[in-house]
Amino acid sequence: MRLRRTLLYVPGNSPSMIQDCMIYGADTVLLDLEDSVAIYEKDAARYLVRYALQSLDFRDTELAVRINSMDTPFWYDDLKMVVPAGVDIIRLPKAETSEDIKRLDEAISEIEKNNAIECGKVRIMVSIESAKGLINAYDIATASPRMVAIAIGGEDFTADLRVKKTREGRELFVARSELVIAARAAGIDAIDSVFSDVNDEEGLKKETEMAKELGFDGKSVINPRQIPVIHEVFTPTKEEIDEAIRINNAIKEAEAKGSGVISLDGKMVDRPIVKRAERVLKLVELLGLNEEERIC
Repeated sequence: MRLRRTLLYVPGNSPSMIQDCMIYGADTVLLDLEDSVAIYEKDAARYLVRYALQSLDFRDTELAVRINSMDTPFWYDDLKMVVPAGVDIIRLPKAETSEDIKRLDEAISEIEKNNAIECGKVRIMVSIESAKGLINAYDIATASPRMVAIAIGGEDFTADLRVKKTREGRELFVARSELVIAARAAGIDAIDSVFSDVNDEEGLKKETEMAKELGFDGKSVINPRQIPVIHEVFTPTKEEIDEAIRINNAIKEAEAKGSGVISLDGKMVDRPIVKRAERVLKLVELLGLNEEERIC
């Protein structure tokens, strides 16, 4: 389990933005070689991203690179440049079939072998951006042991549906729900789409709260100003932490008595409640929260 509350997009052709991207506290930095880079800048961006991976101190930030999609001539050159440079995750856009992932896995394995890198070290995250991709989401999510997360690309997905992406997000409700279900069935993380209006903090918070309620683990980010809002939503509240601690204490009490029945406030605590409490306490551990730092 690793925190992926925020994935900050950083254009791969912007030295100044790459240089500062680690200071904003995003859980994952996503260096982009796809949409933010014009065709005539693809080569230069690859070299810049490779240099950044090799030279900059990203601290504990998880490092991902979004390569170009596999229906372009750029994706393999992207891999050859960034895999030996120390990237943690390859983000594949526009994934539509499990064969896409298997082909990507094989290419990464070949590059790892040729560069004496431990096989399987580089992980994969994919973006679902079409109806076809969503239909195949579970097969995609289970196509490789490298898979750690599956995300939804809201703008591209709604374009494929021939609808407009709205602030309320009704048009993405079914897709978001199905993507989370696929991720959970596969045992990997689910990442929500970006919120494009960087000046609408209220809208961002509302959409992030909805994403959390649907089961997402985090959200893609296009501006560092969005990071604190998203982190606040995905950080357990004081009430959630207190409840998890009480449940954990009830479990210990039942174990001490040799009882298989766990009760709290006169009510039986069943396995789903225990699992939710365990996840909250794991998040508390990962976040390094103490009593004074709990969010009310």
